[in-house]
Amino acid sequence: MADKIFVMTPITADTYQIVFNTAGYDSLNTFLDTSTYSKLFIIVDENTHEQCLADFLGELRTSLPLDIIEIPAGESHKTIDTCVQVWEALAEIDADRKALIINLGGGVVTDLGGFVASTFKRGMDFINIPTSLLAMVDASVGGKTGVDLGNLKNLVGVIQNPQLVLIDAAFLATLPQEEMRSGLAEIFKHGLIADTAYWDQLKDLSALTTNDLNDLIYKSIQIKNTIVLQDPLEKNIRKTLNFGHTLGHAIESYFLVHQERKSLLHGEAVAIGMLLESYLSYKTVGLSKIELEEISHTLKQMYGLVEFNEEDIDAIINLLKYDKKNSNGVVNFVLLEKISQPIIDQQATNTLIKEAFQHYTNT
Repeated sequence: MADKIFVMTPITADTYQIVFNTAGYDSLNTFLDTSTYSKLFIIVDENTHEQCLADFLGELRTSLPLDIIEIPAGESHKTIDTCVQVWEALAEIDADRKALIINLGGGVVTDLGGFVASTFKRGMDFINIPTSLLAMVDASVGGKTGVDLGNLKNLVGVIQNPQLVLIDAAFLATLPQEEMRSGLAEIFKHGLIADTAYWDQLKDLSALTTNDLNDLIYKSIQIKNTIVLQDPLEKNIRKTLNFGHTLGHAIESYFLVHQERKSLLHGEAVAIGMLLESYLSYKTVGLSKIELEEISHTLKQMYGLVEFNEEDIDAIINLLKYDKKNSNGVVNFVLLEKISQPIIDQQATNTLIKEAFQHYTNT
């Protein structure tokens, strides 16, 4: 991973720092050494328990007693039922409010672990150590925690900042290729909503190296952090981070409950959402045809096509009413006037959404 990864300057977020790789472990160990925590609880899932925990513990320098809490892997377990099991485990092993939770895993672990910490005994401190690309560039940063309600994405949760986020790119070596592609969707999103030059850099990733990936992770975190600092509670500009997610979450939810369909990873669904919402942008707020075609070509080249029939589309549109960004019964989209110029709180008719699906399928 070359020398470059050792000199990534910490990024200062609202009330915490995002630290990287080897120097990040130094920051973590210093933080623990100067703290007064009573105990550590490390939340992992089955995969990170097997593939990441030993390496993490090898970097940890602390005399604090610690316990490991394992949850099942996968989005289908990002539920209140899983939270109850973790809360009960914490209660059984006498966790107090002075203990610290470390979430070692992908977005499910950081979202759910952060929510567990924020609510157990009315709040414990936590640290996020994301192990997937998706969690590194999105889920672990910005203080959003929560779980799904049935098949409805992230409907229950709170905004609560971690004490620290540690990004160790070495964990990415454990990821399957499809998980890497899923994480790249959020990186594409950051270029589309915030930085044309960054988007141009992302249009061809065929020669991507480890150092390139570290640069992309760092740049994406910078973009997200800059937006979150301006609007921590998502009243205005932070909504732009939801580009592709209104339809993307509905698509992800639909595929979660239809077992006859191959489930989609979060980033795969968001990539489709970005394609559809780019078409809505072209039809309603002036995104140019050239930029629409550029977005379509880039994302389809990376993610291919998923088939939707009329029944699928009607059901997905019906799920839009549960989106968290809605107000007064109106479905709100983030659209693009042009690449790097998003506009929030936009609406589209069901007819136009169906037209977007047709464009997605036929171009």
